[in-house]
Formats: sequence, structure tokens, C-alpha cells
Amino acid sequence: MMLNTTQNATVLLKRVLSLSDFSPLILCIDGIAQMANKLIDELVFTAQNASDVRIVYVSFETLNYPNFECDFIIADSFELEKLIEQIKSFLPTPQESITSKHLVILDAINSIPTTMISHFIASIASRHTSLLAVFHSDLPELPSPHTEHYPSSQELLSFMATSIIEVHPKISHTSTNDQLKEQISKSLIPRGLNNDIFEITLTNRRKSGRSLVYSLEIDAKKHVYEPVSRNDGDNETGETPEMLQDLTTFNLSTSAKQKLAKEQVDLPFLEAQSFNTGGAIVYQFEKDDDYDEEDPFEDPF
Repeated sequence: MMLNTTQNATVLLKRVLSLSDFSPLILCIDGIAQMANKLIDELVFTAQNASDVRIVYVSFETLNYPNFECDFIIADSFELEKLIEQIKSFLPTPQESITSKHLVILDAINSIPTTMISHFIASIASRHTSLLAVFHSDLPELPSPHTEHYPSSQELLSFMATSIIEVHPKISHTSTNDQLKEQISKSLIPRGLNNDIFEITLTNRRKSGRSLVYSLEIDAKKHVYEPVSRNDGDNETGETPEMLQDLTTFNLSTSAKQKLAKEQVDLPFLEAQSFNTGGAIVYQFEKDDDYDEEDPFEDPF
């Protein structure tokens, strides 16, 4: 049975939260309107129910011990290199063959300098360990002469992450995102934020190079996920079947089944990039190809 887009969104989110698909870095982008605490609890609940997961919680700003079992590290007590060594002491070495999964939670990766983020993540992530890094989008990034031509921390993390989860509050029908942002910019925090019911934008990067983007609503109390259909006006400039009607005798529209089949096709250039000597030509022979090994006009190399 072919899954539709609605089912795909829910299944994909469950696989990300349960750590079923290995991801070296899961980036969670939150803000003052909706913090990532509820999402972290939901991920821990889903992952622990799915398999044996050992959690290392690295606290840059969390004062109280989390309400789930974990190894708790206060990051302010260590310099960066010492912090890396402390985290790795709770993790298996790359040579160990184990079946359990390890998850390192960073509650505020903003505290790590931009120029050290790549080194920090590369030192911890391994084939046994996934990182969940929370990035506060509302915190300004201090300018530095060393990062004048360097990407921002959020851009760098978004480039490295295989799954990106942006957390949003559930907006009532009487308000909009623009109104909420305007109120927060004036330090006017409305009531009803940081609830157990919130919305997320999930971006998942596939091995083919494509990115799948879904909007979902999460009920952290009931552990229920529902896709969200947005009508922000973006479809006015997008392609719709009605726009393509009566333009030609050909069928220019794409069905849902065709779109899903297109998303599942692996791009061939990725196989060529796997060669150590650089690019290469990859040709897959088909049953109707006529190939003569003794053809004198064949390339001898």
C-alpha cells in the first residue's frame, strides 16, 4: 500500500524521534515563544520506548536535573576541550561493537563559538552517537573579526544537520505569526505560549540529496502527531493543477503518486561522488544494450 503525504509526515517524524534512522546531528531551532523543552521530552519518550538509549545531557543553561534518566553534565564547569573529553567518557569508542544507542542533548549550542562548532560536533558524533542540539534563534550572535567572512552559527548547523526541527507555538485563529513576532519584539509575551500542544516544521535530508519539509502539530501529553496544512498564500505563486489547465493538449500536472515516486529516486551523481579519485562516469547497462568487448572503436581505457 502506497503511503500518502499525510502518512509520510507522521511516519517520518516518528522515525526521527525514535532514532530509527541514524542521524549524527538533529538540530532543534526554538525561540522565546516556544522553547524546545517539550520536544526534548517527546524525543526522549519516543526513543526510550523504541529501543535501549543512553542519554547524556549537556547543560549550558538548565539548572534542574531533567525528569528522565541521563548522565548530567554542567558545561560551565569545563573548558571546551575538557568538556569534549568529559562527554566522550560517557560514550563508547568507535571500535566498540554495541547494540545500544547513545544520544547527547545540548540544551543551548549558542554557547559554543561559531568557529568551534564543527570541531565540537565532529569530536562527539560517531556511528553509535547522535546529537540533539538546541539553537535559540532569538539570541543575537556577537560579531567577531575572526568570523567576518564565516557563516553564522545557525547557517553552519543547518548545513551539517540531517534533520532540522523548528518549534513554533500553536497560533490561535485571532492572531498571526507577524502579530506574535511584533509583540515579542516589544517584550510583550502573550499568554498561552510554551504549551504541551505546539507546531513544528520538520526538514529531513535524504541520501539522494533532496529535502523533505513537513509541518506537524504535536500533543506532548497524548504523544499524538498530526500534519498541518498551511494556507499562507504561498500557493498563489506555486503550481496548481488549475493553473495548467487549457494551456495545451498535454497533461502538465503531477499526481500525488508521481510526486512520491519522484521523491524516492536517488540522484545518479551521488554515486559518482563516492569515488576516491574524484568524479567518475557511472553507466548502468540495461538488458537491450549491445556491448561488444572486441569492438575496435571502444575506448581502450
